Amino acid sequence: MSKAKKKTKVDPAVRVEELRELIRRHEHAYYVLDEPEVSDAEYDALFLELRRIEDERPDLISADSPTHRVSGEASDQFAKVRHRSPMLSLQNAFDEAEIRAFDKRVRAAVGDKVVYCAELKIDGLAISITYAKGRLQRAATRGDGTTGEDVTANVRTIRSVPLAVTPAKGLPEVFEVRGEVYFPIAGFEKLNREMEAAGKPRFVNPRNTAAGSVRQIDPNVTAARDLQTFMYTLDPAGPCKSQWDVLNALESMGFRVNKNRRRLDSIDQVIEYHGEWQRRRHELEYEIDGMVVKVDAFPQQLELGFVARSPRWAIAFKYAPEQAETEVEEIACYVGRTGVLTPVAHVKPVVVGGVTIRNVTMHNEAQVNEKGVYVGARVVIHRAGDVIPEIVSVKDPKPGWRMPAKCPVCGGEVVREEPYIAHRCINPFCGAQRLERLRHFAAVMDIEGLGYATLTQVIERGVVEDPSDLYRMSRDQVIELDGFADKSAQNLVGRIAGSARPELGRFLYALGIPQVGEATAQLLAADFGSIERLRGASEEDLRRVEGVGPSMAHEVHAYFQGPGSELVKRLLAVGVEPQAAEAVGEGPFTGKTFVFTGALETISRPDAEALVRKLGGKAAGSVSAKTDYVVAGPGAGSKLEKAQRLKLHILDEEQFKALLPK
Repeated sequence: MSKAKKKTKVDPAVRVEELRELIRRHEHAYYVLDEPEVSDAEYDALFLELRRIEDERPDLISADSPTHRVSGEASDQFAKVRHRSPMLSLQNAFDEAEIRAFDKRVRAAVGDKVVYCAELKIDGLAISITYAKGRLQRAATRGDGTTGEDVTANVRTIRSVPLAVTPAKGLPEVFEVRGEVYFPIAGFEKLNREMEAAGKPRFVNPRNTAAGSVRQIDPNVTAARDLQTFMYTLDPAGPCKSQWDVLNALESMGFRVNKNRRRLDSIDQVIEYHGEWQRRRHELEYEIDGMVVKVDAFPQQLELGFVARSPRWAIAFKYAPEQAETEVEEIACYVGRTGVLTPVAHVKPVVVGGVTIRNVTMHNEAQVNEKGVYVGARVVIHRAGDVIPEIVSVKDPKPGWRMPAKCPVCGGEVVREEPYIAHRCINPFCGAQRLERLRHFAAVMDIEGLGYATLTQVIERGVVEDPSDLYRMSRDQVIELDGFADKSAQNLVGRIAGSARPELGRFLYALGIPQVGEATAQLLAADFGSIERLRGASEEDLRRVEGVGPSMAHEVHAYFQGPGSELVKRLLAVGVEPQAAEAVGEGPFTGKTFVFTGALETISRPDAEALVRKLGGKAAGSVSAKTDYVVAGPGAGSKLEKAQRLKLHILDEEQFKALLPK
């Protein structure tokens, strides 16, 4: 009898930090860069695991945990726009059992008389458009659900978006419509043919291309692309009593509304309709990834209400991705900036959902062996979420693949440090790590023009070893690089010099301190105020920062006691001057801790938190017994529930404003 494998016990504090960093990275890639790295299913699994650990261990909850916001963040390229009401995400159902469980929850809350409105789930970019006196006033992306990006000039170029409408009877002067911008398949294929003819790389898929097209700096680029829209939300809904009424009202005002919709009296009908369009989805001129199922009647929606991230009265009933079979030709390992090795399966090219797949990321050794992947294996691949390539099954699986003992780039030793599952190259002089660290530093410091090609050249020529060397580069050194002439070399040197006075939080994030993401860097900057104080902080000092746990405190302390301290010294010596966080003086909120949850109507949450800090208080991201006030708005969820359990002082927005100095 074979022995059962002994599972490695992972410290929850360590796993929580791993999960947060992974989720933040994936959210940034998906919502900000429009370059998703993992499937929806993988992201959901990470998010649920993090939420489960935090529920079991409230002491591990941090101020910047991804579980305490909707998702994503607005790009700095466009002006930020606050939505009239939050653009929340939807819960997902991936099979019949999950959609029936949703139906059971709905009927338990509102009774058996339920009608559903079923709409195809368009794979595009969510937008909101505000009309004032019948004229298009502003258009914005979803962003983080509360604050989006102003893309008015670009959306005006989409021909299916009316610039002026006659408002439906009963609507106020100012109202908002919401919907999806998408790239029709024929237009997407035409664009890719044009790209190939011009010798440029093809775009990956219609969804990402639609998102990128809407967020172009030049509206003429947007106008040149064959974008389309479907609208499905009206806010306020005026005299409409149901989602079906809203769709009809939008159609009557001249908005483009998907005709493939249906009112259904039972969950059996929903499942049947879902199956019909799964079979017929290739007949459509646009891509869909499921069906949105909503309780139709507004009174029932109101009764069901919301959780923190999504409405209880709607769900996305997703489709299974397309699949194809191919063969693994090689399993190679790539090295990241922290030295972590990531196995990637190189496969014989195969088309899945209109995209040619050549590489499939496997994440770690454990995943390779759980699936039994090996060179020569016949594997079935799908594009998870219709985007990310993933191996879903292996014919004749054979576990036993092992990470290399030596780094494939530098030949340094590769180790796995318990309790982590990742394998890491421990050579501090590894060329791959150096390249990735420099790229991270340049990206965070917003130094345009320092991409992989340029950084590879300066490393190979011995011009740059660490970020401090960037500030020593001369125009003459840059002009020797491939792709640079006199003016472009001078521009790059100028951009590097122009980055030398970063805000402290940005500087800390750019350093690449283990476990320290962008939000945590801002927390540390706000608490310590200067790089000098942070460098001298003990682990105990660091643990006192709300949102910094023991594991993170250890990593930050170790960084500033080790080689990281020398890098900071070199950066300061070449003229980099991190700008100290503004000191907070005494004020009416001194000694008080506030937590904001849900949507605020008259002020954005970041502005409210900044106001608390300006008045001497502290704005935390999680509720604890030390919290003095919880300010709760519409959509408040677990934070409000915890505050009620702890019997904390709960305020609405008006009560909070009443505390402010006149």
